[in-house]
Amino acid sequence: MNRTGLYTALAIAIVTGLVFGIYPELDLRISRYFHEIVDSAGNVFFLRFSEALMLARDTGLWISTVLVAAAVIAVVVKLLLPRRKMLMPGRAAVFLIATMALGPGLLVNVVLKENWNRPRPIDVRQFGGVETFVPWWDPRGDCGSNCSFVSGDVSGAFWTLAPAALAPPQWRAAAYGAALALGTAMSVFRVMAGGHFVSDTIFAGVFTFLIIWLAYALIYRWPRTRLTDRAVERAIETAGGLRYKLNKRLFADKARNQNTPEGRSQ
Repeated sequence: MNRTGLYTALAIAIVTGLVFGIYPELDLRISRYFHEIVDSAGNVFFLRFSEALMLARDTGLWISTVLVAAAVIAVVVKLLLPRRKMLMPGRAAVFLIATMALGPGLLVNVVLKENWNRPRPIDVRQFGGVETFVPWWDPRGDCGSNCSFVSGDVSGAFWTLAPAALAPPQWRAAAYGAALALGTAMSVFRVMAGGHFVSDTIFAGVFTFLIIWLAYALIYRWPRTRLTDRAVERAIETAGGLRYKLNKRLFADKARNQNTPEGRSQ
């Protein structure tokens, strides 16, 4: 999560934007290759019916789910048991939850996929659909919701760069490699199945990385904003303590009301 990574991601975004913006038919040419691979039943993009392909896709999604679930569990346990030490470092839990919520959650699945109306390959007229193909930069497509730009599955797969950034130094390069391999594989799966154009998957990875890079800088690197594990734990302890005191007061008030003549008569 250094400047080299940032510059690389920005360079990829610029090159992709220019190439697929100037030559939008490149998206169609790549997807056409998989569209023309037809099974015995005549299904186009037939790889979307492949059990092996779907299993690989689901496995990739579960990896991200399990990793972020560990952070959520750590925070919930700390809220319920404020005096107990967190199951993982406080900053790590905040970092993982925040990047998943802001990247694959808010930016990709709420802001872009629901408002950038680019049709999926399988839905455009060039591949037997009824919707009009538009380049990646044009949000005025025919798709109504859950559209092609950008890929949620790919964003979730590339999100594994976040836990990779927290790996021990001796394992970090391997962790980054595994995360990039997972994101790339998910990109290939979604293009093969006709679910996304190549530009959708590249921008999904770039946007997710930029969210992760910024969150890492805010939480770990920049002196004015960086947190400490103890500060995060203390904040969760305070929230958990307030919850405990509120519940205790509510139970006390309920018991007091039940002991009054009005309460006993109900």
